[in-house]
Amino acid sequence: MSFIPDNFTIWMEIPVLDLDKAVAFYNDVFQTELVRVTDMGPDEFAMFPVKNGGTAGHLYPGKPPEKGTGSTIHLACPDGLESTMERFARAGGEVISDPIAIPAGRFAYGIDPDGNSIGLFAP
Repeated sequence: MSFIPDNFTIWMEIPVLDLDKAVAFYNDVFQTELVRVTDMGPDEFAMFPVKNGGTAGHLYPGKPPEKGTGSTIHLACPDGLESTMERFARAGGEVISDPIAIPAGRFAYGIDPDGNSIGLFAP
C-alpha cells in the first residue's frame, strides 16, 4: 500500500537572521503582505498568505544553512518569472540561474539575503 495524500507538502519554514528585513524582502519580491504572528509560540514569525486549502509556511528567527546548502523552497511568482527575478535581485537576493522550462511552467533559482535557496516558479 502506498500513501498518496492530496498535498504531500503541508508546511514550510524559512529561517532568517532579521525578521523585519526578511519580511520586507519577501513582501517586495512577491508583492504580498506576510502576516506577523505573535501569539503562537515563544518567537514572533511571519506567515505567507494563501487561499483556503493552500500550502502555507512562514519566516522565523533562526539560523539559516550556509549559503545555498539547504533545501530549496519554490514560491509562486505573482506576475511572471522575469519580473520576480528582477525584484529578487533588486531587493538584495542573488539570482543564480537562467529560467528553466519544465512541462508545468518555468522557474529559476535564487539565494535570499540570508543564504536560503529559493525557487521562483511561474506556471
